[in-house]
Amino acid sequence: MAGLLKRLVPKRFRKEGVTIPVVRLQGAIMAGGSQFRPALNLASVAQSLDKAFAYRDAPAVAISVNSPGGSPVQSRLIYQRIRDLAAEKNKRVLVFVEDVAASGGYMIALAGDEIIADPSSIVGSIGVVSGGFGFPELLKKIGVERRVYTAGENKVILDPFQPARETDIAYLKTLQLEIHDTFIQMVRDRRASRLADDPDIFSGLFWTGTRSLSLGLVDGLGDLRGELKKRYGEKTRFDLVSATRSLFGRKLPGVASAGFALGAPERIGAAGVASLVETMDERLLWSRYGL
Repeated sequence: MAGLLKRLVPKRFRKEGVTIPVVRLQGAIMAGGSQFRPALNLASVAQSLDKAFAYRDAPAVAISVNSPGGSPVQSRLIYQRIRDLAAEKNKRVLVFVEDVAASGGYMIALAGDEIIADPSSIVGSIGVVSGGFGFPELLKKIGVERRVYTAGENKVILDPFQPARETDIAYLKTLQLEIHDTFIQMVRDRRASRLADDPDIFSGLFWTGTRSLSLGLVDGLGDLRGELKKRYGEKTRFDLVSATRSLFGRKLPGVASAGFALGAPERIGAAGVASLVETMDERLLWSRYGL
């Protein structure tokens, strides 16, 4: 029926070429987020992904990834949503790496049937890291006594206001190893025989797009526009898909945000502090890759 209607439309009014929906996944990956600092997580991208895969005539969905990583849970949830939609809608997924697809960013990139990177992109960092700060002497210096009461001897494990304990660190490492094993298995499942026989692949190192190609972490080098035009023709059009916004430019419900109520200064202050910490964490993630 669609084909018949298209033929009835005068040729000069017909749209020629293929339209490819494009979804941009950019930023540090973390749960929650705020009005000060939006985060990349499943809640913030689900609507865009649903809309992109709903393009009936599109042969593929293009996903641009630019992320230094973050939450392994949110990374895997985004990955799984992409794969589920690809299977449901029978769409090919082409992932394009911009500046960096590292750690959780690379986990998301694994959702692509093909991964294309810029030669100078940073790719990899297949590992798990946990970071924080310790302030065991700070409270004493400023004259504050901290009081914590627990039921359960391990409820204050890795408390930043207490000296680090070897048993706490050992326990954390067991969790990291389990998460790392999950990540490794995802890479093996998705990249299969394309991976090079190199022990450094799962060491947490990262490489340029050019080196990643030889290691089998990506399938080609190039950019989104050039690659899609090469595959689908010079008349290929690109439709950047984003979440629906309200009349005032804010995202409609369905995209998570940690807002605050007007007339609640303490919430505004808390949100500001949380935003500062999130900004520092994100800055540290990017700085690992010289960005």
